[in-house]
Amino acid sequence: MMRTSASSLLLRAGVRAASMRTSTTIVPRAAASTHAISKPMLANIEKRWEGMPPTEQAELWMALRDRMKGNWAELTLQEKKAAYWIAFGPHGPRARAPPDENRKIALGTAIGILVSLAIFSTLRAFAGPAPSTMTREYEEATNEYLKGQRAEPLTGISSEGYSGKGAIQSPPKH
Repeated sequence: MMRTSASSLLLRAGVRAASMRTSTTIVPRAAASTHAISKPMLANIEKRWEGMPPTEQAELWMALRDRMKGNWAELTLQEKKAAYWIAFGPHGPRARAPPDENRKIALGTAIGILVSLAIFSTLRAFAGPAPSTMTREYEEATNEYLKGQRAEPLTGISSEGYSGKGAIQSPPKH
């Protein structure tokens, strides 16, 4: 890397900032797992979990996880129940759906279908007549033209024994 005066200044500033940061003390996490989590912190966790701030939820789960890394016989019954409920309880994505959720979905679907049907009907009501190329006579003339041009001679309209409709889409006129 080429050294410039700007890169040297940035490097020195980074070294100084790093030396300032190293003065903080780091508490090892293993010390947190040696004592039981307080009962008030675990009390009624089923009702309090959804209302807890995410940072507090994470701290509690990390403390429980650290405790579970050790001997499970040392865990209190309340800690075991809290760990199970946090891991498998009906919260977050496993929460029960609101009682009227199915009704809302059905109503939204019905409204969407009715709106699309209204738009389709309105467009059909104000649409002009079908183009002249959509008449039965024009489609039959197209078939004859394609046969004369030997279009698709292997499997299409010009092939031997072809029994399909070709370009005809319109219903026959009575």
